[in-house]
Amino acid sequence: MYGEEEFISSDDLVNVRLVGGHSRCAGRVEVHHRGQWGTVCDVGWDLADAAVRLVGGSRCSGRLEILHDQTWMSVCDAVFDQQDAEVVCRELDCGAPVQVLGAAAFGKGDTQMWTQEIQCRGNESQIHLCPTSPSHENNCSHDSDVLLVCTEIINVRLINGNSPCSGTVELFHRGQWGTVCNVGWDLADAAVVCRELDCGEPVDALSDAHVGLGLGPVWMNNALCAGSESTLKKCGSVIWGFQSVCQSKSAGVICSGVRLVGGSRCSGRLEILHDQTWMSVCDAVFDQQDAEVVCREL
Repeated sequence: MYGEEEFISSDDLVNVRLVGGHSRCAGRVEVHHRGQWGTVCDVGWDLADAAVRLVGGSRCSGRLEILHDQTWMSVCDAVFDQQDAEVVCRELDCGAPVQVLGAAAFGKGDTQMWTQEIQCRGNESQIHLCPTSPSHENNCSHDSDVLLVCTEIINVRLINGNSPCSGTVELFHRGQWGTVCNVGWDLADAAVVCRELDCGEPVDALSDAHVGLGLGPVWMNNALCAGSESTLKKCGSVIWGFQSVCQSKSAGVICSGVRLVGGSRCSGRLEILHDQTWMSVCDAVFDQQDAEVVCREL
């Protein structure tokens, strides 16, 4: 049976290693189970985590940091150019670079500085695959941190719903929109979709009996989201990344379209999503009955 071996239970997560790679964050996956290291079947295996993140902005914009020898390092703008930016945005699944900045728009870093010249051609899949060489730039400081803005491609959408924040989940992969099987689909999975679409909190995780059948291939079968992931593509799956067949129905979500800001999950300043813009609510137009609906919805 294909796809079985790539399932990793939460108990096994601390017993995973990467071997044969060019850094500690790349290589062949091995899992320690029953006293022995074994490999993971590559059927449906996709989307390894990157060894770059962008700090201080959004998922696809911020101050660039690179993981080197188990240490996160800021990058000096004197050693970074447009080709390097193209690789970073691609590695983060964020499309193309819009702007490379050299000022502290996202705040100054407090990490060590990466000062080697990065010499990407621009077509590499990861920044660690690019050649490097010593730089003649000796006055790098956190005033010259690289700040990067990428286009942030939308990789998930909701269709057939009665609002922009509800509907059948579709995932963009390999140039095509496809569906997510609702086997194992729950509120943790829905929470990731609502967060990725900036639609507030999850209200319900649905099957297509409620929201309509999706079209295209099934890209994800039995999603394994913890609920804290920034995007659905970062979630695990029993079968992921190829045109599988779902014997059940397509997954769907209803997101709240409301949120409470500046407090906790259940307290704070009320904001409502309208025409893709979060808007505060005037207390003159809001009463106890309205509050009961918001609290129930959240």
